[in-house]
Amino acid sequence: MSTILVVEDSRTQRCIISQWLASRNFTVTSARDGVEAIQKIKKERPDAIILDIIMPKLNGYELCRKLKSHPATKDIQVILCSSKSTEIDRYWGLKQGADAYLVKPFKAHELISTVQHLLNLEKE
Repeated sequence: MSTILVVEDSRTQRCIISQWLASRNFTVTSARDGVEAIQKIKKERPDAIILDIIMPKLNGYELCRKLKSHPATKDIQVILCSSKSTEIDRYWGLKQGADAYLVKPFKAHELISTVQHLLNLEKE
């Protein structure tokens, strides 16, 4: 099954999202911020990343740009998640290279269907 990295500074959000994904048989790892995420990505390349935008040290926009501009990580599917909900926020997120943008609060089925779609798993 696919490996998903959840990058979220809120412990509660990180745990909830991780549980949703694990319940659908995804292998889940997590990081508290963008710096920790980079360390984890170097050790084991995930298939997709659920990425909060507003985080300390390295925010989601910065991490997304880094990943999408590097040949070794440019194909990892990135889903930006934020409470920033305007069209310009969504536009800016996708402009950074994100493959999808979800507005918090979102439901488990929204997240799972987005991940499945990006990883071409809808028929599984």
